[in-house]
Parts: sequence; C-alpha cells; structure tokens
Amino acid sequence: MISLADAGVVAVVVGAVSVAGVAAGTLLLRLLRRRTIWASTAVVLGTAGLVMAAGVLALSHKMLLTAGAFRMLLVAVLTATLAGSLVAAALARRLARGSAGLRHAAGLLGAGEPLTDVPDPDTRELRALAEALRAASGRLADAREREQAVEAARRELVAWVSHDLRSPVAGIRAMAEALEDGVVCEPADVADYHRRMRREAVRLAAMIDDLFELSGIHAGALVVRARPTELREVVGEALGGVEPLAAARGLTLDASALSDAAVLVDPDQLVRALRNLLGNAVRHSEPGGTVTVECGPEGDGAVVRVTDTCGGIPETDLARLFEVGFRGQWARTPGDDVGAGLGLAIAQGILDAHGGTITARNVEGGCRFTVRLPPGAERGAPALPATARDTAAIVDATSR
Repeated sequence: MISLADAGVVAVVVGAVSVAGVAAGTLLLRLLRRRTIWASTAVVLGTAGLVMAAGVLALSHKMLLTAGAFRMLLVAVLTATLAGSLVAAALARRLARGSAGLRHAAGLLGAGEPLTDVPDPDTRELRALAEALRAASGRLADAREREQAVEAARRELVAWVSHDLRSPVAGIRAMAEALEDGVVCEPADVADYHRRMRREAVRLAAMIDDLFELSGIHAGALVVRARPTELREVVGEALGGVEPLAAARGLTLDASALSDAAVLVDPDQLVRALRNLLGNAVRHSEPGGTVTVECGPEGDGAVVRVTDTCGGIPETDLARLFEVGFRGQWARTPGDDVGAGLGLAIAQGILDAHGGTITARNVEGGCRFTVRLPPGAERGAPALPATARDTAAIVDATSR
C-alpha cells in the first residue's frame, strides 16, 4: 500500500513532468503555427506520448526496481512511445491529405470551376467542410446558369427592341421625307401620312413606356398603394381598355362569369397587369373567336382566369412565356399592335409585388392564364423573387 507521502511525491513528479511537457508542446505548436496540419498533429500526439514516458521513467525509482527490470521498463516505454509516435504520424498524414484535398477544392471553387470530385475526409469537421464546399459549388453553378439565362434573355431583348424600334422609325422617316420632297401632295394622302406617322409615334412611345415601367418594377421602385377593392370592378375596367381592339378583330369578350371578391390591391397597377393579359389574349386569338374572363373568390384569396382561342402555345414556349422580350413563334413578324414583348413580364412583376402569382397552360382551343391574389391582409410590397431580380439585370444591362 503506497503511503500518503509517496502518493504526494508521485503527484508532484507527474505534475511537474506534465507541466514541462505541455509547456514544451505549446511552444512547439506556437513555433509551427504556420506549418502544415501534419506537423501540428504530430507535435500534439508526440507530446502526449513523451509526457507519459517521462512520467513513468521519473517514477520508476519509487518502484524499487532492479537494474534489469528498469532496463526492461525503459525498453517497453520507449517502444510504446515510438509506436505511438508512428501512429500519430500516420494519423497526421491522413489529416493532412484530407485538408490538402479540401484546399484544392476550395481553390477550384474560388476560380469558378465546378467541383466534380470533392474528397470525403475521415474527421467530422473536415467532412462538414467538404459538404459546405459541395453546397457552395451547387449554388455557384445555379448562379452561373441564371447569369447565362439573363445574358441570353438580354441579347434576345436587345434584338427584339432594336428591330421593333427601327421599323417605326424607318417608316416615320420615309413618310416625313416623302412629305418634305413633295412626293405626296394630295390633301387626302397627306392626311393619311399624318395619321400613319402619329400611329407609329404612339407605338414607339408605348414600347418606351413598357421598358421604363419594367425597369422600375424590377428595380424595386414600384410603389403598391394597396386599398380594399372589388376585384370585379378592376376586371371591368381592364376589359374596357381592350374592347376597341377586340371589336376591330371581330372577337367576343365573354365576361358573364364575374363574381365579387374583396381584395387588398393597388387597383391602378392591377388594371395594368390584367389589361396586358387581356391584350395578349385578344392579339393572339383567331379572328371571330372568344376571350373568356372569369373572376371571384378562391380559398382564402381571389382568382382571375383569362381564356383565349389562340389555338394553344407550344410547350417549349410556355416555359418562357413570362421572360422579358419573349414573344414566341407567333410574333416573328409583329404587326402594328404588337409591342416589345414586355406585357406579360410587366404583368408578372406587378403580381409579384402584390404577393400574387400568374400561370399559363393550354386548354382546348387556346390558352388559359390564371392570376391568383393572396388574402386581403395588410402588407407592404414584398421583395422581388430571384427570377424578378434576374430580369432586372436584363433591363438594367439593356439600358446602359
């Protein structure tokens, strides 16, 4: 049985050796703080083994060992220390390899390269870092795809707008030169030229207004002054704005299924969005066809449905219907009443600002646009979703 005095001596000796070993290890770690993880890990594990060996050897004189037994103990301690150091070196090398692989992956990520093979390290912390790198790579790939889509849409928008602005400008210029040169001098012809020039100027102004409005919407400058409104009245006002165009094309506007629904919206902005939808339906419906409009409560909110007789939209076009500048195959040779292809994008921006949604799908004989408005609760204009921010970049880049 070890005496209390001997136990105290053992504690003092072990404590002194441990403190000295920890101090030496800490000093080494400080000196190697800018070195590899392999070196740091080796120092930590090696220090632990050496402290244990030094403690055992320092206490061996208390064990009343013979010289032979002491030599055997010394060999055993040194062997155990060497074995522990080798294991520590192997573990440190594995950690170093894992961190090197992650460092390489981080370098690729910083250079904008996709990460196809991220190493799977042994430790939980390094595995968490690997998962974070994989997630960051996925987000970067998504952002790159969105950027490419924005750039492609911007180029398409520039091409469409350039074409549509050039056509009326060329017409106005030609008619102005004809009037100036006296090629057209009959009063009736002169009056006709003036009417046509005015029509082209109105068309130009409408396209420019659309560009400015869309830019304002996607820059977050749209102010939604929401107030309690009867949805039926808003739909009726929007219908009144497209009745002349529908009559000119021989179309019937069927508004027999309008029901009352109280909504909290900016009526002026919502009228603009619905007028764009209705105008789109009227322009693309077959002459003599029907555009059907329905509205009313649905669940906690309200809904507006616009169904046209355009014959349907190709599925590939449906996915891009609300993109800026996209007008589909039917608009390859736009007529006088076709704008820059911004109407549906403007409608979506207005609905986004109201917290609503707009979708499109094919139905028998045509296409149906569905507008859903949230419950009439007090709210401000919410932030634009990512798709709207991407579209803002298109308009901003186009305006520079």
